[in-house]
Amino acid sequence: MDFWKFFTVGHEHHVVCNPLGEEKLDELIGLLALPGEGRLLDIACGKGELLVRAARRWGCHGVGVDLSTDFAADARAKVEAAGLTRTIEIVEANGRDYDAPPESFDAAICLGASWIWEGLGGTLDALAAWARPGGTVVVGEPFWWRDPSPEYLEACEYVEASFGTHRGNVETGLARGLALLRTFVSSADEWDRYEGTQWWAIERYARLHPEDPDVPELVARVRAERDQYLRWGREELGWAVYLFLKDPHGTPDPAASA
Repeated sequence: MDFWKFFTVGHEHHVVCNPLGEEKLDELIGLLALPGEGRLLDIACGKGELLVRAARRWGCHGVGVDLSTDFAADARAKVEAAGLTRTIEIVEANGRDYDAPPESFDAAICLGASWIWEGLGGTLDALAAWARPGGTVVVGEPFWWRDPSPEYLEACEYVEASFGTHRGNVETGLARGLALLRTFVSSADEWDRYEGTQWWAIERYARLHPEDPDVPELVARVRAERDQYLRWGREELGWAVYLFLKDPHGTPDPAASA
């Protein structure tokens, strides 16, 4: 079964395809403080919710990039329904392959897809290269609340180095000369809503599409992930969005070397 099918079916009913609640999303967009006619880049944009809300809030221009054919189609439909086709462009591509001039965006964002650049550090490097001096760089990234259980690592095929700590994620940005403006840490309720909506979506899909040969694999996978989350993930793995400033003055942050 294609990975993207599992992801698409599981996220059919999500407005935001990560554990960030909509209230926090709106607060984040407000903090971007984009100028009139500003430019926003969203790598792994999902269904385009952030782009549409930001364009309505700030009147900015946006580019969304997503590798998923289904999500790119959903994002284009959302942009069209919002009457923003002249303002927002959706590009179906791997973010690593997206080509734009350096320092050409007022904000560069990637929420939950640091695998594109093989980790948080590479993601911050790519986004910072696209952001203008004085612009913002925003990433969403998991972190360990505590040392992960060996059983959890084995079940999920993770290693401890797969993610850092919350502080470690911040320091990864500081070490690149970025100034931390704000973090948004997902609550247990936001995690439960994000994960639980996937369980519900796939179980519902299985009932409505019993003829689909992928149904047994879809159901087995989502039930395994549900068990991992309830056994270990809910207590051990967190998720946060980090809002950084690309400091035009390059002012050192003492926490970067603490």
